[in-house]
Amino acid sequence: MTRVTKGGRKRQKDTYDDSWMYILLLTTLIILIESLKNYTFISNNVSITYSIFLLPFIYLITNYITKKYGYRKSIVAISISGVSLVLFVSIMAFSMGGRLDFSNISGQFCGYVVSQFVNLTIYIFLLENTNSPFFLIYLEYLFSLIIFYMFYILIYLEMLIVDNFWLGYFTVFGIQIILCLPLSIIDKKIKRGLE
Repeated sequence: MTRVTKGGRKRQKDTYDDSWMYILLLTTLIILIESLKNYTFISNNVSITYSIFLLPFIYLITNYITKKYGYRKSIVAISISGVSLVLFVSIMAFSMGGRLDFSNISGQFCGYVVSQFVNLTIYIFLLENTNSPFFLIYLEYLFSLIIFYMFYILIYLEMLIVDNFWLGYFTVFGIQIILCLPLSIIDKKIKRGLE
């Protein structure tokens, strides 16, 4: 949008960069997910954390930042939220007088960061090379969740000796498959770039 000055020259309107709000939202959501990790409900004799309902939203927020503000702002958002996750877990362990569990921190951090970069890579490819069809966006969300759980489990595996692990895994993933449907619809409706 342009404005005309007194001398008749056109001047570009300054745009306000409000990407920091979405970076803060992403960081807050990551901390909330970590906080909800210990609160569970029972489904099919499997204890499932409430944080699974929020996990797909981190990809929606990152995709929104990518679509509106570009690749670099997404890298900044992932970096800030990843460091905030580690700091939050460390501060909480210290303040509660507990032991800092490195495998838990590294599992969650690596799962988050790797899945976010995979999500970002696929999403940039979809934006640049396709018209971002709904089905591909939906698959991108699901693939990002699979990557998150794969890295989280690989690093945190030593503590996953549970009888009903696979039942819990597929129950959680089934719930998130359903959650990703409306998120993909929302993502498809987001217009690209600042307008």
